[in-house]
Amino acid sequence: MFRTILFDTINAFAILNIIGMSLLFTAVMLVFPTTVALWYGEDDITALVITSGIALGGGLPTWWLFRKHRVLKFQDGFIIVIVGWLLVTTISALPFFLHGSIPSYTDAFFETMSGFTTTGATILSDIEALPHGLLFWRSMTQFVGGMGIIMLIVLIIPLLGIDSLSLYRAEAAPGQGPDSQKFLPRMKDCVKWLWIFYISMTLFETVLLLLGGMSLFDALCHAFSSFATAGYSTKNASLGHYDSAYFDWVVIIFMYLGGINFILYYNLIKKDYTTLLQNTELRWYTSILILLCSTASYLLWKHGVYTSLTDAFRYGTFQVVSILTTTGYITADYELWPNGTQGIIFVCMFLGACAGSTTSGIKIVQLVILCKYLYAKMIHIVQPLAINPIRLSGHRVDSQSVDAVLGFFIINIFIVIGGSLVMTILSDMDIFSAFMSVVATVWNIGPSFGTVGAVDNYGHISDAGKWFLSFNMLVGRLEVFTALVIFTPYFWKR
Repeated sequence: MFRTILFDTINAFAILNIIGMSLLFTAVMLVFPTTVALWYGEDDITALVITSGIALGGGLPTWWLFRKHRVLKFQDGFIIVIVGWLLVTTISALPFFLHGSIPSYTDAFFETMSGFTTTGATILSDIEALPHGLLFWRSMTQFVGGMGIIMLIVLIIPLLGIDSLSLYRAEAAPGQGPDSQKFLPRMKDCVKWLWIFYISMTLFETVLLLLGGMSLFDALCHAFSSFATAGYSTKNASLGHYDSAYFDWVVIIFMYLGGINFILYYNLIKKDYTTLLQNTELRWYTSILILLCSTASYLLWKHGVYTSLTDAFRYGTFQVVSILTTTGYITADYELWPNGTQGIIFVCMFLGACAGSTTSGIKIVQLVILCKYLYAKMIHIVQPLAINPIRLSGHRVDSQSVDAVLGFFIINIFIVIGGSLVMTILSDMDIFSAFMSVVATVWNIGPSFGTVGAVDNYGHISDAGKWFLSFNMLVGRLEVFTALVIFTPYFWKR
């Protein structure tokens, strides 16, 4: 039975080949924070070098032994993505634990999973106490996680003669991520273009932050988190530490840009303006943000939280964009804002940005399809013979895609409700805080309400609760279905 699963249902040796490669990539990535640690001459270099050695020691022989096994099945992609994320996170948490800056491995794993999944939820109460190498590694996990760990590996493995299509589909979550439509003939070229664009935008933001007076280290770390819509900062007060309108607006722009489908950027570069202008999701995304930012800003000004309309617009816009794009940066304690403004922030947690972006959570395109589906059903009640097809960007949406959206909403409802109950048991949290902690982790938002609010952290939650929330982060980042499909009996059938 076990042998049948390993060799008939999945290709165990081919899976181990890619897993070994994932560990090698982890070792390579650790070179960058190690270099930072050397530059600043701090005591975190030993922990980083040991972790790199562990990743190299485990990855190199695993890859070498199974390097000739290159044929992947469809199921293999899901196994590799899930195991790859878990194993890379397990290894990547070691520097924090070995150094002692996060003495609990549970906390170190939570912090690292939060980074790779671009959640931005932290257990740290004094972020600035971390040495520069670990701070850089913490931010770098979000940069790598923004596009996906496996997506980086997909760029390389075709050079080794391995079919990476199964990995690409599993990582991108069909209909949700960058593979929702292939814009170049070869998949490798698609991934290459996405990474080049992603890195270019990150470097561009770094330059803009430098021009505003931010240090190179802080500028790079914040750029890692902004366009990746992740949210980790090098400061205890997040971006609010700088109290700079210039920094706020630069980050607002890049959070907004990070929430747009990357394929639209390709269309823009190719001067395909028609596709850009006709894109239904982009229009809804921009319109919703304008409406919510304007309303929140007006309420802040009206209630006297900020006497200047300019300041009200700056702070209101920043928090709305940050939460709606699942970034999680903070410049003000929104739990102290008027009820109406808090309500807008609360609503933002149940919205999302565009599919094919670096964001997580429920995507705008899914909300649009759901709204149009409900509208069509109401029309059908009045006019049973009427035919009202659902259209996006001028194209008809097939019934299978509509079913997928409905299924996605339903399973998210079950996860949030069920997860809230689990959290009240595992951590003895009040039901509202438990509910908000699940919402913030499943949809990779980070800060939330209650005991995990804007100026709070997740450090007070029990170890069992942190492991559960870490699993929620992974499920949310992999768009639920990719993470849960392996638990179905049908997945393991030949």
